[in-house]
This record gives sequence, structure tokens and C-alpha cells, in this order.
Amino acid sequence: MPSVECDPDVARDRLEAAGVEVRAGNTDYERWRAERGGATAVAYDDKVVVQGSQPTDLLAILRSDGGGRAHVYFDGASRGNPGPAAIGWVIVTSDGIVDEGSKRIGETTNNRAEYEALARALEVARDYGFDEVDVRGDSQLIVRQVKGEYDTNNPELRERRVRVLELLDAFDRWSLEHVPRAVNGRADSLANEALDDG
Repeated sequence: MPSVECDPDVARDRLEAAGVEVRAGNTDYERWRAERGGATAVAYDDKVVVQGSQPTDLLAILRSDGGGRAHVYFDGASRGNPGPAAIGWVIVTSDGIVDEGSKRIGETTNNRAEYEALARALEVARDYGFDEVDVRGDSQLIVRQVKGEYDTNNPELRERRVRVLELLDAFDRWSLEHVPRAVNGRADSLANEALDDG
């Protein structure tokens, strides 16, 4: 079980700032407990122990002094174009996967789904407090539109591009690159799993 040597009060503040509910401990020795995803954090007098199937769900928050760099992967999928659509995202640091997720977003086109996935991934990275992001996706169109290499004629896509640029501006440094689907496999799988589960 990973443990983080830190002031439990500071750790509690970090978790609460990230929207994680903190509750009383289960024993006299536990100062508090918090759960997120597949991780549970338990605070003692001088350390916080993280356990569970995905400890990185909480470790990134607890180890963060604010800032840091993350690799961000995103993918959107639509069956029918337009049709049922879903998004997937993965946030990775040197500690491993910090966050990953997916959700159905109703009926839309593939390009709109890609923009929604990119925006959601950036929101998650921002909420974790990263100040540098290297963003990767397998939609060449979206990457080139956001970077200004392609024009965006569709008004709905223009609005989404503006939103993505606003999110990117919140970071001290960012990069955005097109990658083959194989490199973006986890985000792609998450989006498709969300569609399959619907």
C-alpha cells in the first residue's frame, strides 16, 4: 500500500479542494478517510495510506503541491454520425494513470464527440491542478483545427474549438498532437465501452 508522508490536515484540504468527500475514521487511530474511484485514503498522525484497486485515483491529489505535468489522451465516438455518441479520456503522469473515464453524451456527430472528449479531458487535468499538459488524440481534424492549421466552418465546431482554447489557456504550457489510434487505445476503448454499455 502506498503511503504519503504529509500533514494530514494539508492532505484533507487538498482532497476537499478536489471535490473528494472526507469523513471520520473507522478507528481511534484513523484521523479521517476518503474514497474516490477505486482508492481509499486513510489518515494517521504523520502519514496518509492509500489502498484499493486504483490508488492513483487519490495519489495524484495527495502528492500534488500544485502544478506538474500530465499526458492527456482523449477520444470521441459516434455510431451513425450522427448517432449515439460517447467520450473517453485518460490522464497519465510518471506515477501512472491518474484519472480515466467515459460517458455517453446523447446523439451527435463524431467530430462533436471528439471536441467534447477533449474538453472533458482538459477539465479533468485542470481540476487535478496540473499546469502543463501534453494532449494526444487520434482525430487529425480536431487537432489541426485547435492548432489553427485547419479552418472551422461549422458554427457548432467553432464554439467547441473556442471552449477548448479557453481551457488550454489556463495551463502554463501545453502541446497538442495527433497520434495513431493504437497510441490512443485506452481512451478509444473507454468511449466504445460507454457506447456498448448504453
